[in-house]
Amino acid sequence: MADNFFDFIGDNNDGHWRIRSISTISGTPIPSADFLTIQQGNLQPSGQGTWSLKGFRSNIRYAERPEKEQLIAVQAPLGRSEATYAALIPIRKTAAWWDLTQEERRAIFEKKSHHTEIGLRYLPAIARQLYHSRDIGEPFDFLTWFEFAPEHEAQFEALLMALRQSEEWLYVDREIDIRLERV
Repeated sequence: MADNFFDFIGDNNDGHWRIRSISTISGTPIPSADFLTIQQGNLQPSGQGTWSLKGFRSNIRYAERPEKEQLIAVQAPLGRSEATYAALIPIRKTAAWWDLTQEERRAIFEKKSHHTEIGLRYLPAIARQLYHSRDIGEPFDFLTWFEFAPEHEAQFEALLMALRQSEEWLYVDREIDIRLERV
């Protein structure tokens, strides 16, 4: 189970990824940092860096069996040598989102916003991993990690634009867009 826990640490001195930019899309910003390190297997306070965002990998939620099978069939793995660009996008949703039932969230997520359908358009060029943070008391509900080759950056921008224009994003009250390049 510990292998599913991750700590994303922003630091000004060292890291595996150089931070190209940190943009506050909505809500309170986070402090600036120059580098990012990802540590696996520990949710204890790291005491390192300028900031730390923790999350855990879980099962795929809100997807029905055919959608899950489609995603698994075309999703590229993280860590590909050509994927030297990355983005970490922490998101927090409103209390109104969490007051909805699972079925109501699913209807917004998929039937109205077409979240999975949008994501499938950009696979396998853009690899993605979702980390859950809400259940462990973190300031964000989700940390989404994306990896892609520099030549797919325009596709990544199109993916973000489509998601941010969906009904689901009406429920986002804090979002930070952190762009990175492998050191």
